[in-house]
Amino acid sequence: QVQLVQSGGGLVQAGGSLRLSCAASGLKVSKYVMGWFRQSRGKEREFVAVIGWSGGTILYSASAKGRFTVSRDNAKNTVFLQMNSLKPEDTGVYYCASAKASAVVSSPDEYDYWGQGTQVTVSS
Repeated sequence: QVQLVQSGGGLVQAGGSLRLSCAASGLKVSKYVMGWFRQSRGKEREFVAVIGWSGGTILYSASAKGRFTVSRDNAKNTVFLQMNSLKPEDTGVYYCASAKASAVVSSPDEYDYWGQGTQVTVSS
């Protein structure tokens, strides 16, 4: 049984930092494309970042590029999203997800398993 268990998140002031974690069981993150998505109130789930199963390919959304960093610890079977210079528009529920794909993908439809989501709130 595959489980993605998220931790981290919370309330932070604009300009602050947070780190989200996504611990996997039932699959090895080293063999899956692992993505991060955000869903803000009244909006559809949107792509934030993804790391390929080989670790060599990383892709960010335009809004995340330069501020967020996605990484993976294969020994801990965990994926991370380090978020710096946070802005109020980064507020939302963040989800990690896994995809059995040969290349990085940014569409939520390509992902098979999802974490439970974690709230990130950035105050101005």
